[in-house]
Amino acid sequence: MSYTKRFVYAFILSLPMLVDMVGMLFGWMLPYYNWVALITTTLIMALSAWPFWRSAYAAFKNHHANMDTLVAIGTAVAYFYSVYAMATGREVYFESAAFVTVFVLLGQVLEERMRHNASAAVEKLQKLQAKEALVKRAGDFVTLPVDQIRVGDLVKVLPGQKIPLDGEIVAGASNIDEAMLTGESLPVSKTVGQKVIGATLNQNGTFVFRVEKTGQATMLAQIVDLVKMAQTSRAPIQKLTDRISNIFVPAVLIVALLTYAAWYVFFGATAVQAMLYAVAVIVIACPCALGLATPTAIMVGTGRAARLGVLIKNGEILEAVDQVQTVVMDKTGTITQGQPVVTEIIGNQPEILRLAASLEASSEHPLANAILAKAKAEKIQPQNVTDFQVLEGQGITGKIGGQEVYLGNEKLNAAYPLDANQVQSLARLQAEGKTVVTLVANQKVLGLIAIKDQVKPDARQAIKALKKRGLKTVMLTGDNQAAAQAIAQEVGIDQVISSVLPAQKAEKIRELQHEGPVAFVGDGINDAPSLSTAEVGIAMGSGTDIALEAGGIILTNNQLMGVVRALDLSQKTFKRIKLNLFWALIYNVIGIPLAAGLFSTLGLVLSPEFAGLAMALSSISVVGSSLLLNRAKIA
Repeated sequence: MSYTKRFVYAFILSLPMLVDMVGMLFGWMLPYYNWVALITTTLIMALSAWPFWRSAYAAFKNHHANMDTLVAIGTAVAYFYSVYAMATGREVYFESAAFVTVFVLLGQVLEERMRHNASAAVEKLQKLQAKEALVKRAGDFVTLPVDQIRVGDLVKVLPGQKIPLDGEIVAGASNIDEAMLTGESLPVSKTVGQKVIGATLNQNGTFVFRVEKTGQATMLAQIVDLVKMAQTSRAPIQKLTDRISNIFVPAVLIVALLTYAAWYVFFGATAVQAMLYAVAVIVIACPCALGLATPTAIMVGTGRAARLGVLIKNGEILEAVDQVQTVVMDKTGTITQGQPVVTEIIGNQPEILRLAASLEASSEHPLANAILAKAKAEKIQPQNVTDFQVLEGQGITGKIGGQEVYLGNEKLNAAYPLDANQVQSLARLQAEGKTVVTLVANQKVLGLIAIKDQVKPDARQAIKALKKRGLKTVMLTGDNQAAAQAIAQEVGIDQVISSVLPAQKAEKIRELQHEGPVAFVGDGINDAPSLSTAEVGIAMGSGTDIALEAGGIILTNNQLMGVVRALDLSQKTFKRIKLNLFWALIYNVIGIPLAAGLFSTLGLVLSPEFAGLAMALSSISVVGSSLLLNRAKIA
């Protein structure tokens, strides 16, 4: 039976006792009250309180005690004493057992609803999926359910329609609203050859795209899975809560017995009065709020993060972010846009482009696309290459038309020196923040190619925001010192570590960790070891699958300001967890002495039923505190 049904039954059955309590204020009592209270309370115990008793007994058999143990003991003592008191002609306290049950269930009903609201982010994401689409079949576009679409199908999207699945545009163009998945408020222009994401909204154009991912492989499905995983994860601080809970219930039972003994033996209270104090201690001490402090904050925090394009994989990341002192960033694709272009060629341009493009046609390096694009623009066709190989940390080589050709960074210059003019040009280009590659043919340097990647528009703002938060910023790149330093000065980065081979990046992270915990931001395959080595790995959403797998936080919008948002949200969520734990513990520190009657001389006394109400309100306050994360100011 659900909490709601149990609460409704308990509330309706307790109404006669409520009427009697109100009537007593006006000198009126319900006829045959004891019998009415016995019957209604018995039904409440059987329908609404019984699950507490059953859970407590199951825990007892396993030599364990939980929250239900305290509720079960508190209601059982009040109920069975009242049955005994009725049989012996004494005053009964059925209302204590009944109203404790009502208030505890009220707290759980409200808590359940608030937790449902807290985890609504997943449901909202799932509802974003389009239900049907226009799919090309036998030469015509027909409407089909999304689950009948396969990889390779052509799908037409009209203005105002949701894009059903992930793919690549093959005809047409449009502006696409991706805010629901990436948090990016401005529409993104897309044309032939560019990727589209399922569940995003087509605004004003018509286009056709080829489906590349369906089902659980789509970005939407992966985001939903990550949010679910994060919301059910446990932060390390939860272990503290578990340790407290394990000793809390036995300790409360001991305190309740001591309360009874103290009032009955030392303070001259009757057995009934002493019992009511003990029951109030048991009820008010239920550690519901303590158990809710961490999971509700994680639910709300990760859900809010998902709506802003920040995917936090688990609760451990939240705690790790709180300790970070240094943020290390890759250059290409992280600080820069990852779309380098050739800006200048020193030497015989057609010949240099022909040889360089021929080599780069077999390369997967990010700079290869820039050289190939330049060659294509100049209508230069690459030639066949034999004996192609990669020179680790230097460049590439191969044979073209019988001559041995090298293309690489300045490390080649040790074996193939530049002439005076080339040295001067190299220094000038590097000072301008450009990456320079050297082309060598027949043991002679033929020329230089200058390539520059544009800094992301929000890079300077993001670096400034990180430094304002007291974080040290570091660029870690395989590029040369001069080019890297120029980019660093442009965006305001504190430290540059340049000319680092892919295999050395993780080692550099470990060196920086001697100064304090590190967050690393990257997107490439060679960033995966660094993402895993750092305390916090932040993968840009446009990155490779292996990078996304290694990152503890994923930015779906590929903006550097997303790093600031990720750190802000993580820190605020973890601080909310600590605040929730503080209030949950303080509540018990204050509530237990109050329930035990230590302030009775001041007129401050809690009956069991009001102790139950206070316990319910404490749980609601913790969940409400977590929900405030939805209103927290984020960069």
